[in-house]
Amino acid sequence: MRALMRALPPAAFAAVLVSALGACAHGPRRADIAPAQARPDPGAVPARSFSGKLSVQVPAQPGQRVAQGGSGSFELLGDAGEGQLELSTPTGSLLARVRWSPTSVSLEQPREQRSFDSLDALTLELLGEAVPVAALFDWLRGRPWAGAATATLPAPAQGFEQLGWRVETDRLAEGLLVAQQQGGRAATLRVRLARED
Repeated sequence: MRALMRALPPAAFAAVLVSALGACAHGPRRADIAPAQARPDPGAVPARSFSGKLSVQVPAQPGQRVAQGGSGSFELLGDAGEGQLELSTPTGSLLARVRWSPTSVSLEQPREQRSFDSLDALTLELLGEAVPVAALFDWLRGRPWAGAATATLPAPAQGFEQLGWRVETDRLAEGLLVAQQQGGRAATLRVRLARED
């Protein structure tokens, strides 16, 4: 995976996600990455978790013949300050685990572990642009993240614009969130929630 990442020029979130999620069904098993550590404070407030299917589509860019896209499973645990995101292939093979806290951000893959200064730095280096992972906790609850300015979408649309993304919440009651990147590569992120704890 590391050699593949180095061979690819910086690209939008979808380009890397497509490569990762398009991995062979015989990709790394969950056991190839150490299990997440439990929260050390047994009295801590339970972390928020979301899981389901995530898909990304990017329209064809200049020099490309076809659009890019991919899908797979995800599990998001914690909050904007401390948490974890796991990405898996549709067959259940764990591709990567991202962990963050106020003092560290790390990426774990089956044969590699790396540290970053921030979630934005991690997604910028690996994906070619900053993807608002910290904001997803609030977006999946149908509200803007408190850490950035927001604008409500004009009626009759339901949702808001934040961090360069148009977040549509009109189908969230059905478990579907759609976010469209404004500018850049115009990626569309769709999240279908399986459950909310």
